[in-house]
Amino acid sequence: MEEPGPAAAPPEGRGRDERSLEALSLAGGGGAAAAGRQLPEGRRATLASALELEGTVLREGRLTQFVANNLERRIRLSGAPRGEPPAGGGGASDVVALAGQVAAQVDDLLRNVHCGLQALTALSVGCIQTYRDGVESLGEAADLSIRAMYALVARCEELDRAMQPVPALAKRIRDMKGTLERLEGLCK
Repeated sequence: MEEPGPAAAPPEGRGRDERSLEALSLAGGGGAAAAGRQLPEGRRATLASALELEGTVLREGRLTQFVANNLERRIRLSGAPRGEPPAGGGGASDVVALAGQVAAQVDDLLRNVHCGLQALTALSVGCIQTYRDGVESLGEAADLSIRAMYALVARCEELDRAMQPVPALAKRIRDMKGTLERLEGLCK
């Protein structure tokens, strides 16, 4: 028989659930290996019995299945940084705590979205009111411009009517000027 070595101490920050299979198999010997005594062949635990200490072993022909006890806790321990205990005591309470955190974060998100939508709505209303005011003032300005244009056209028509005798007066002035020039020519 070979003498087994002392059981390896679990790494720092790890508990009983993460010991090596050799340590588990030696645990079946009642600590005899730690005392330096040899274990009889029948007393040393097999790999299957070591697994049975940590979970359920099912055998179907050549297929062996193993389901670990406290699987959620083991998964949590495998993901936790070394030296830190797991976040919660039980799987259900962890899920409830995480669901509470997610619900709080969703509430915060919805509040932020609500506030953002209110701000955007207020900004949109302000833009629409400014646009409306601009259109109204533009309409008033265009109306005033059209009225001023019609007034200018009316004044121009009045001026044109008032200027109709001017060509006849110009012809008479030219005739008078020609007559004066002839008289001057006679007086010299």
